[in-house]
Amino acid sequence: MQETTRPDNTDTSAPQPRIAGVLRRLMALVYDSLLLFAISLAYAALILGARVLFAGVESAQTPLTGVWRFLLLSGWWGSLALFYCWCWRRSGQTLGMKTWRLQLQNRVGGTPSWKQCWLRSALAPLALAAFGAGYLWCFLNPRGDAWHDQLTHTQVVELPKEKK
Repeated sequence: MQETTRPDNTDTSAPQPRIAGVLRRLMALVYDSLLLFAISLAYAALILGARVLFAGVESAQTPLTGVWRFLLLSGWWGSLALFYCWCWRRSGQTLGMKTWRLQLQNRVGGTPSWKQCWLRSALAPLALAAFGAGYLWCFLNPRGDAWHDQLTHTQVVELPKEKK
């Protein structure tokens, strides 16, 4: 693991945070997957309740097709992405990231913009779906960035342990 440097090349006495490694990122993702599962169940319950309310029980038992299926899946993806964006904009951390002492930052160490968060929410699953190639890129990249880090100009850093 290597340390990041400040873009203005100023010498600071505080050590710069280290870019997070692949294993820590994936372990945080495993923790977050439990929350994503709960969000998915809540979304499904909301959709099922709306279908029963507006179309009746018999209609709710038939699968959606065409545009409705696309809208349903888009809403599901949007609800999962909103979870990440809200957490990243609020504190730079999801629950899994907090557990593994990781934080998402922009390149200068600040809070990422909404645009960066939404774009990252779209690109990170693709990096994982490509047989993990987007995450394995961390081993080849000199900074240790994944594909979605580079494309969104963000970084996931390890936070120091809190002193007790």
